[in-house]
Amino acid sequence: MSSENPAQRLLDIIENAQAILIYTDGMDSAAFESSRLVRDAVERCLERISEAIAKLGDRAPILLPNQPCRDIRALGNRLRHNYDEIAEGRLWEIVQADLPTLLADSETALRSLLADNSDIE
Repeated sequence: MSSENPAQRLLDIIENAQAILIYTDGMDSAAFESSRLVRDAVERCLERISEAIAKLGDRAPILLPNQPCRDIRALGNRLRHNYDEIAEGRLWEIVQADLPTLLADSETALRSLLADNSDIE
């Protein structure tokens, strides 16, 4: 599938969001902050989510109207270029507060795309 395929990009978001939820299952913020392995894995998955949103381009706000697509893309840039300025507490907030709704919205958008079959390459 090409990188412009919206269904594949939504699937990328879903798979990485699910991975983050698995990696952090049963953790609290202190456990998250003390586990470099988990923080690194979460950061990498968030970068992939950001890139998938970027690859959706103008379709992102159409497919995910309730999500701050611009902010999600910006997070990826911050993780790549200003990683030393992001507090672990902020990543934990994203995982706890923002990721579940992004996952649910992405699953809904993917189901809608697959039902339409009109936008799948």
